[in-house]
Amino acid sequence: MVGYNQILMYPLDEEHTAFIMEQANYCYHVMPFGLKNARATYQRLMDKVFANQIGRNLEVYVDDMVIKTKSPENHVRDLEEIFNEIRKHNMRLNPEKCVFGVHGGKFLGFMITCRGIEANTDKC
Repeated sequence: MVGYNQILMYPLDEEHTAFIMEQANYCYHVMPFGLKNARATYQRLMDKVFANQIGRNLEVYVDDMVIKTKSPENHVRDLEEIFNEIRKHNMRLNPEKCVFGVHGGKFLGFMITCRGIEANTDKC
């Protein structure tokens, strides 16, 4: 996901994000990265948006997502379902961070393979 800047700030809280520049005072209208509760707020949003998919064909940890399927046919169907949710909520993905059709890889510091979850040898 592109991330935090897709979440609008509650209008009365915008003033609490104010900062001063030489030319003027500014405040955020979207949630900036670095606010104390930003990660928890973002995770709650992902849990709500993808409630029907999490645990079934999707795992989400803040802005990292893994679509998990057992066959190529199901993978295409699951991608379509998740892309529809993303469109429905006007969310965006960062294409540079997307990888499709892989059988495993690094996720949250672990290696995900057909055998299951393994330690990342780069970290050992």
